[in-house]
Amino acid sequence: MQTKGIGMPRSRYPERLAVQPLQLSVNVLVSKIKAQSEPALHQQIRKDIVLKIGIVGLNMVGKTTLFRILTHAHGDKLASGKPEAHVGVVKVPDERLDHLAGMFKPQKLVHASIEYVDTPASVIQLARTGTQSQALKEMNALIHVVRAFEDPAIPVDGETVDPRRDIESVELELVLSDLGIIEKRLERLEKDIKKQKNPALEKEHQALLKAKEALEAQKPLRELDFTPDEERALRGFTFLSMKPMLYVLNLGEKDAPRTNAADEFAHEAGLKQRPHTAVTAVCGEVEEELSELSEEEAGEFLSSYGLTESAISRLIRSSYQLLGLISFFTVGEDECRAWTIHEGMTALDAAGEIHSDIQRGFIRAEVIPYQELADAGSFAEARTRGSLRLEGKEYVVHDGEIVHFRHSG
Repeated sequence: MQTKGIGMPRSRYPERLAVQPLQLSVNVLVSKIKAQSEPALHQQIRKDIVLKIGIVGLNMVGKTTLFRILTHAHGDKLASGKPEAHVGVVKVPDERLDHLAGMFKPQKLVHASIEYVDTPASVIQLARTGTQSQALKEMNALIHVVRAFEDPAIPVDGETVDPRRDIESVELELVLSDLGIIEKRLERLEKDIKKQKNPALEKEHQALLKAKEALEAQKPLRELDFTPDEERALRGFTFLSMKPMLYVLNLGEKDAPRTNAADEFAHEAGLKQRPHTAVTAVCGEVEEELSELSEEEAGEFLSSYGLTESAISRLIRSSYQLLGLISFFTVGEDECRAWTIHEGMTALDAAGEIHSDIQRGFIRAEVIPYQELADAGSFAEARTRGSLRLEGKEYVVHDGEIVHFRHSG
């Protein structure tokens, strides 16, 4: 039987709806993320965080379990049902960064980081009451954990396990939350426009009307195409339904080997083609046990399920892909560091991520593919082999390239 795409039931819809300076010469490696998790870091690392992701969902779906697995956090403070949000930082290692560190023997090695926030209680309650809403608005994206496992010992919202229903319910609440904000702002804005003609206010008014129309049609704002002017007008509102959404199916143990579970569900539920939306799957029970094992034991454990990698690695990688992000590395004897940028950035943009002085004084970039540098073993040998090439500031930095920036001090 063919399954219809996810939609929100209209019967439930109401009538009114600081970068640190580096040396003047830096080497940059851009790399797709092969994600792994490590224990939560101390407060000092927080200044390096670029990506923040909120973990949301209904009650008893495995939000805190997922957070524990990601951050290797333990203890009574992470008991499910506690009223406070949990915050943890996950380091995102890359094998090529590790290899470069072996080549350059830096004094300091810094991987990219993601900050995860585990929200308390049901996201529907948070959206209706405004509790923790400010914290959610600060997130770059949301992870919606969806229960797809059967366990009679754990109560179920809605009495039965139904991932599609849960997605519809949460999406509806996010839409209604944003709609309430827009209606209040429009009421105030229309009064201000009557008092004085202001082009900025009129642009905001038009953008809000466009958003309101979509929300009244039960369409989340992440699926709309906004012009750059409209995006600027709406940026300050940080609407929840505008956040990119990663749906995470929390599978039962018997479904853990189903590596195609996410794709099947996305296709059946009509999520496959939705903009700024992605689906992945984990088995919290299996992943929690896996997180307690040594690397060798973990490999054997995964093999027993017919798996080659942890689902958590796929989850973190999916987070980057959803937001269109890659990492570039600065390498040298003092430090090897991963920075996060948007895919498609130019060499000039990448230079600016390191330091504004490098961007301002940009002259050119020496570029070499990662594998060619790894084979050469050093920049000196790579130059001897003629592997380096010169590129200008409009050059789009590609995955796996090392870039040596030349610039005026």
